[in-house]
Amino acid sequence: MLKEALKTAIVTGASGGIGGAVALRLARDGFAVVANYAGRSDAANAVVNEIIAGGGKAIAVNADVADAQAVADLFAAAKSTFGGCDVVVHCAGIMPLGQIADGDLALFDKVIAVNLRGTYVVLAQAARDVAPGGRIIALSSSVLAKSFPGYGPYIASKAGVEGLVHVLANELRGRNITVNAVAPGPVATPLFLSGKTQAQIDELAKVPPLQRLGQPDDIAHVVSFLAGPDGAWMNSQVLRANGGFA
Repeated sequence: MLKEALKTAIVTGASGGIGGAVALRLARDGFAVVANYAGRSDAANAVVNEIIAGGGKAIAVNADVADAQAVADLFAAAKSTFGGCDVVVHCAGIMPLGQIADGDLALFDKVIAVNLRGTYVVLAQAARDVAPGGRIIALSSSVLAKSFPGYGPYIASKAGVEGLVHVLANELRGRNITVNAVAPGPVATPLFLSGKTQAQIDELAKVPPLQRLGQPDDIAHVVSFLAGPDGAWMNSQVLRANGGFA
């Protein structure tokens, strides 16, 4: 009997809380993992080392997701090391906050560059490189439904992410590649916790009926479903993994 070929997953933002959890979960699911990072090589290498220690295969690749050539090189690394790409999970993102009335265009441009342009670049490359039967998964946010003050640039970027997911799903008609998004609610990661007081964190933890913050593994479970055989009929969907937050 022929041994089934190893499938490969690219996880952007694998140096972050959610991205790292996703990379580890997909490795446990049997994927070789290309762990992308930008500026936090120690965290990405820790994820890779944990995967390898558990008997899996992984490499860490530095790439700015907003840079088309860097992203092309990221996918090329997946091909040269593991033979191709079957799943792309785009977790890379930033969440600086600022009031719209402040008119901070530098902040706005930075968020759009990473969160929206980065998604466009990664999805465009994935559309060209992902193998038939593959999966493309982007990270949105359940905060879209809340319209909290200070989240204007972030919400604008993530609304764009969801739009891109729906369009790309239609553009890939006939190729047997699904395109979906996962929209976490508040998750206890450095990205979410940064800049918030303990009182703010405690208040947000009370919003979901389950009355707790999400954990990175909560999101990784949903990504695993979408990337695995049971997620084959899910396409052009946004799964709001938020404990009832919205």
